[in-house]
Order: sequence, then structure tokens, then C-alpha cells
Amino acid sequence: MKKRIPVEELQFGMFVGGLDRPWLGTPFLYQGFVLRTQQELEGLKRYCREVFIDTEKADPDGLTSAPAGGATTGASALPGTGRVVYRESVEPEAEWPRARESLTGGRAALEDVFQRVQAGSMLESTQARTAVGSMTASMLRNPDALMLFAAMRERGGYQLERAVDVSVYMIAFARFLGMSEEDIELAGLVGLLQDIGMLELPAAMLQKAGRLEPAEYKVVRSHVARGSEILAKTSGLPPAVATLASLHHERYDGSGYLRGLKGDALGVIGAIAGIVDTFDALTVKRPYAEAMSPSNALNLLFRMRGRTFHPVLVEQFIRCVGYFPVGSVVELNSGEVGVVIAQNVEQRLQPKVMVVRDAQGQALRPQKFLNLAKLPKASADEPYRIRRTLEYGRAGVSLREVIDS
Repeated sequence: MKKRIPVEELQFGMFVGGLDRPWLGTPFLYQGFVLRTQQELEGLKRYCREVFIDTEKADPDGLTSAPAGGATTGASALPGTGRVVYRESVEPEAEWPRARESLTGGRAALEDVFQRVQAGSMLESTQARTAVGSMTASMLRNPDALMLFAAMRERGGYQLERAVDVSVYMIAFARFLGMSEEDIELAGLVGLLQDIGMLELPAAMLQKAGRLEPAEYKVVRSHVARGSEILAKTSGLPPAVATLASLHHERYDGSGYLRGLKGDALGVIGAIAGIVDTFDALTVKRPYAEAMSPSNALNLLFRMRGRTFHPVLVEQFIRCVGYFPVGSVVELNSGEVGVVIAQNVEQRLQPKVMVVRDAQGQALRPQKFLNLAKLPKASADEPYRIRRTLEYGRAGVSLREVIDS
């Protein structure tokens, strides 16, 4: 049942199903959400006087009065989160050179690590830790720069690129959740190495285009235990890496593997590992499936919250990357094509976009910069807006078109 109430009467756990103004132009990505954090409450107070709540969709276990003194619930109540508030110390463009260097160096280091493991040698932890440390440093200065390079770089081997992508998203998400720098680097290492066991599996099986047979699927699932064993034997890694890396196929409702863990038993890093791994897998072309656009992948994760994945962490992940993630190639309502180069934290439906193609598909020189939060005009009576996102790697837009502008 829907009910209209003043924002001052809101409680955490209530389902906000409507606003006293259009959703577009507010920082809320979805038209309806469970109120869980002080940040969400402050946003509602800033944009609305009244809201519509749906009592049938409320979270009865999470209903609490708004805490005084700026205390928070939701994401910040999760262990290890909410410890640090990170601020961007440089603009995205200023960080581009260092972001490119850290990503290139990290990829090269990981390639050497993979070659050693495939040759039967021990994993070299120093290279992995250096790579993650460099990416973390760049992410702490400004997350948009590294996210842009990660999304738009030229792809090489599937497993190698997946490892880099997942590590970047893990670092970004841990930063967003306000974890300590030590825990951010731990999350980055987990993302980088959690699929290391795949290197011991038959290449033909991993590249199979059709559905796996039950026996083949059992072999593929064994990569988790194989990877955990490799990491446990590797000196120089934090002891938690092997355990946490074994959790990325566990699920919130207990339906995952290897141990069928559920709920809080996954821990925060284990839970976000599954979310990030799934998002990245959905947005890249796999031997057996085409890539989804980032927004479609986020919609799917949103529908899986509370069952497959931790509900609060899914909502926070979407807020972290934005409905239009940095690096997304987008089609505007003008017919022009652009690249999302930075987020607007308060208005994530209206990011900063570099327009690189005109409505006829011709390259623009020079490129055009749009801050959609400032409502620039696409025509006399209509502001620019994003019509849709395009699949990573399928839009024919290169990173060179962005950084060489």
C-alpha cells in the first residue's frame, strides 16, 4: 500500500516508491529503493519535501528511526566500511598519464605472473602487490581516470584482461565503501588473483562456445580450489587472500560453490568479489555469450539483490560505478556518440561526456565536452541526455580518440 509522507518521517528500511518531483535529475538511479543510508536520506531531504512509500515492499528487519548526529545504517554498518572518506585530489584528465602507466605496468606484471604459473613455477607475489599498489594509488587520487583506461583499453588474452578488470572494480568499490587503504589493496589482490586456478584448466574447455557437459562444468568449478591452493602456497601475500579468493562464486542465498556459504558468512570482500566478478563477466564477450551493455548488466544485478547478492552491496555497487559507468560509450538523444569520462557524484544519471562522433558517425575534431548535470542544450527546447549505452568494444570508439583530444 502506497502512502505519502514528509521526508522528516522517513525510517530506514522503508521502500521509497515515488517522489514529489520527477526522478530524472535526482541522484537516485532507480525509481524505487529501500532507504538504507544516511546519504540517501540527506539526498531525499535535499530534493524533496514529501515522498511516497510502499509499505508492502519495506524491509521489516531493517526498519529503524533515522539516527541523530549523522550516524549511518546500510553500507556503513558493514564490517570494515565507512572508515575513511576519500576525496579526489586531482581532476580526471590530470590523472590520465599516471593511470595509464599504472594499468600498463599492472597488466605487464600480471602477464609475467600468469606465464610463471602456466609453466609450473611458483606465483611471484611481489609483482602482483606492486601492480595493485600502483593502481590503488591512482584510484585514491581520482577513480575516474583508471576506470576510463580499464574500460577502453585494447583487449588481449581473456583471463588476463578479466583479472585486471576485476581488480580495478574491486579497488574502486572498496574505496567507495570507505575501507582502509590496507583493505582496498587486499580487495585489489583478491580481484587480480581469484581466477588464477583457471590457468591449470584445459584451454579448449574454457574456449568452448556451447554449453558445458556436467563433467566439464565440474572441472571448471575446480578452478576455485586450485586457485586457493596456489595462493596458499605463495609467500609474501596477505594470509587472507587465499581464503577470500575462494569466495567469488559463493552466493548470498547459499546457492553458490564451493562451500554453499550464505549471508554474512561471505564477509564484505567475499560478497563484493561475487558482485564484481559477475558484472565484469556480463560486460565482456565470452566464448559462449555476447557482452551486455553496462546499464543492462547493472539492471540484472539489481534484480538479483537480496537473493543471489547482498542487497545493500548491490545498491552501493550501482552507486559506485554509476548507471552509466566511466568508459561507457553512449548514444545521446542528438544521435551523437560519446564516452563517459567522469561521474557527477550527486547526479549519477548525468555524468560528464566527451562527444567523439557526430550524428552521422563522423569523428569530431575537436571533441565536445558535456557536463550533463548542467543541462546543456541538444536543441532549442531539449537538453542533452543519454539515450542508451553500447556494449564495451562494440561501438568502434577507441581510447586514442579520448586521450589524444
